[in-house]
Amino acid sequence: MNGKKVSLCVDADKLKKSIHGGMLSCVDCHTDVKSSPHETTPAKVSCAQCHADEQKAYLLSAHSKPGPQGKASIASCTDCHGGAHEILPADDARSPIHHSNIPMTCGGCHGQKFLMESDGESTQPFISYQQSVHGRTTEAGSTKAAVCTDCHRAHDILPANDLNSPISKFKVPDTCGKCHREIEQTFNESIHGQAIARGNELAPVCTDCHGIHSIKAHIDPNSPVAEQNLARSTCARCHEGVRLTNEFGVAGNRVSTYLDSYHGLAAEGGSAVVANCASCHGVHNILPSSDPRSTINRANLDTTCGKCHKGVTQRFTLTRVHLDVARSNDIGSIGVRWVRRIYLPLIVLVIGAMFLHNAIIWRGKAIVRRNAAGAMVVRMTPNQRWQHLVLLVSFVVLVVTGFALKFPDSWFAESLGMGEKLRSLTHRVAGVVLIGAGVYHLVYASLTRDGRRLVRTLAPGPKDAFDAWGTMLYYLGLRKEKPKFGRFSYAEKAEYWALVWGTVIMAVTGVMMWAKVWVGNLLARWWVDVATSIHFYEAILATLAIVVWHLYQVFFDADVYPMNWAWWNGKMPLEHYREEHALDTETIAKAEPNQPS
Repeated sequence: MNGKKVSLCVDADKLKKSIHGGMLSCVDCHTDVKSSPHETTPAKVSCAQCHADEQKAYLLSAHSKPGPQGKASIASCTDCHGGAHEILPADDARSPIHHSNIPMTCGGCHGQKFLMESDGESTQPFISYQQSVHGRTTEAGSTKAAVCTDCHRAHDILPANDLNSPISKFKVPDTCGKCHREIEQTFNESIHGQAIARGNELAPVCTDCHGIHSIKAHIDPNSPVAEQNLARSTCARCHEGVRLTNEFGVAGNRVSTYLDSYHGLAAEGGSAVVANCASCHGVHNILPSSDPRSTINRANLDTTCGKCHKGVTQRFTLTRVHLDVARSNDIGSIGVRWVRRIYLPLIVLVIGAMFLHNAIIWRGKAIVRRNAAGAMVVRMTPNQRWQHLVLLVSFVVLVVTGFALKFPDSWFAESLGMGEKLRSLTHRVAGVVLIGAGVYHLVYASLTRDGRRLVRTLAPGPKDAFDAWGTMLYYLGLRKEKPKFGRFSYAEKAEYWALVWGTVIMAVTGVMMWAKVWVGNLLARWWVDVATSIHFYEAILATLAIVVWHLYQVFFDADVYPMNWAWWNGKMPLEHYREEHALDTETIAKAEPNQPS
């Protein structure tokens, strides 16, 4: 076929510049074409006519499998190599399979969210690679940084669960070793590499520590092998639990015992120079202490510890770093264990005695101050005090048992000593008690004289806003007169209605969480998620409000020191009441000396 006829079908110039242009004629590929111009569309060309080995490898790959929406294959030859008549050699910078272009070529599919999701895959590997040290270095122009085909190969791309895949667990060291040969040799000699050679799939390979597509430089703070992340994030995945102990006798609790040491505490405090796992055990050359080449072998500890502690001797290195007091029988662990056995009871005894001593004195002085107060005002009736006590106890139990679930490692969670079943039951019982107290208070406020009067005097009004502003001005020294309050001040009214609001919110969301299946089926599961979030943040708000606002009113206000006794006996001194609630003349008149009570 002459050039004129070819131009009717394809771009002759592009075909001439392609890798096939000077080697093949049209009929070498289009064998079914017998005349020019041809009457029918030529049949699809099979690249296997010339590239049999590549075709054989491709047929084994994941790309040759049927694609989504009836596509013959997930990716064909032209999807990667470019248009059929414009295929360029791999060393041509314009070629889609040129080293610098491969990430974007693969990203043509693997970076498309809807395309990947239609095949049950994710675009995250492509996104992670772009942000990795390999992706950034390639983007910067490097021809040596790893691209997709360096790890996955080109034509016979296989899934990671295929033992013949270069990214299968046991092939990863060799794959990474194509670029990092010296590191691979060192790793293969390490205890991890030896375990992999024996077929131990629990042993880590390169990707277990460095990541897969998201590999970052060790100096990057987001890298799992950055110094600050080694102990908690990377080494801990294997060496903190008991799985290796049960399967292979490898000691567990390595991270917790490290974190209890000076090294761990200093690292948690932000030290950039304190020793971490790799400082002592090595990086790729990790060996058991019994190996004479190991950095933690007894004969080598002087050198290892001496990197930081100049002038150390063998006597210094006898001290264990992972001081497992509960299990180990070395002299250091035994000594620390006995110190703990002596000091813990001693601390409880001494501090307990001090607390009891001061509590007795405080109680005596508080009673003297209360008795010296003179005439008293009835602030809370017995019924109201019982309501307050039930509310107080249920609230405290709810706070402790609720936050114990959210913060299981906290001191108060540990002090409970409850299993999840008992904690959950206790929390629910306290919740029912709180709701019951709320319902009782509603009945009390509606049907009793004292209750109706309580709600009436707690009703907010415009004066409360002026009182709040005036109080701030008075205590800032900007106003000479302090505002006068009735039976309840603006602060007490705000606290009461906040309590009502908070109780309703916590009750409704708590019941929704308790009946999550019913609520999720009736409305939607996301309603339960929203209710859980509201429950948590309302709990924080309520707890802090009690600590910052209510406890100040009862205990820390200088005018009520050592405390406001109203919660205990329902009374407060007349003089203090007159000062704080001067407008409540009815109550003051009843409490005046020589007045009928």
